[in-house]
Amino acid sequence: MQNTLKSPVVFEGVGLHTGAPVRMVLRPAAAGQGIWFRRTDIELGNTLIPAVWDVVERSPLNTRLVNSAGLSVSTVEHVMAALAGCGVHNALIEIDGPEVPILDGSSAPFVRGIMARGLRRLAAPVLAYQIAKTVSVEKDGARATLKPADRLIIEFHIDFADAAIGQQSKTLDMRNGSFARELCDSRTFCRQADVDAMHRNGLALGGTLSNAVVVDGDAVLSPGGFRHPDEAVRHKMLDALGDLSLAGGPLLGHYIGERAGHSLTNTLLREVFATPGAVRPVLCDEAMTERLPGQGLVLSEIPKVA
Repeated sequence: MQNTLKSPVVFEGVGLHTGAPVRMVLRPAAAGQGIWFRRTDIELGNTLIPAVWDVVERSPLNTRLVNSAGLSVSTVEHVMAALAGCGVHNALIEIDGPEVPILDGSSAPFVRGIMARGLRRLAAPVLAYQIAKTVSVEKDGARATLKPADRLIIEFHIDFADAAIGQQSKTLDMRNGSFARELCDSRTFCRQADVDAMHRNGLALGGTLSNAVVVDGDAVLSPGGFRHPDEAVRHKMLDALGDLSLAGGPLLGHYIGERAGHSLTNTLLREVFATPGAVRPVLCDEAMTERLPGQGLVLSEIPKVA
């Protein structure tokens, strides 16, 4: 059955790119509503923004949603991953600015906030999307693929020149709360040269060594270093779950990302939904529901760093 939150949960912080303070409230929603954002700082016009793949304005740096009136909310991937990883299918996200708070750069604070409130089961089956045909997209040496599977599996491969990251690979079956245990505390990361470039272009104004892992060659500049030896690839998997959740419901398929990012994953979703026979909607029975992310998760399993 579908889930929503038992009660609202509040998050406050700054946007990673804007540097502006922001307050965000996750609220319960009715069965079948899905995930929506509402800009509370805008008084007139259409302030609702659906969290779905076909309103994404593709960018390599984050995931930005734009409604039909041109109103946007950006850097949604970490909170979307948390909702998907906790098994929340319906929520209204009220936000008083254009960017989701970065918090510690991972999904862990969102996951802990959601699970501390608890979930409420709704009297409606989950609508999932079953991948029925392999679809793959490529650009600039990167590739993203979805192929048939009876559950969500995320596989990722990265290769960075910086020795602090290098080559990393990981595959994870997303059942049984594995997102919260294995991925949710992995933070966004970047190279010092990229930080300098973003600052020159007026971006990453809210970034600090406390909400991102910054590397320079073989050095990790952020205090305490990595939370996991392979934190970089784990964070790429976290991002992928957030971006894949924009399918409009849980995906049943095997995602493979090879040096992929936000833009390529969205391109993949667009190609999947445009390819005849590649995906089919299914109403989950009990056995299928048990294979979805978030099922069986308990608060005590969430990493203490949150």
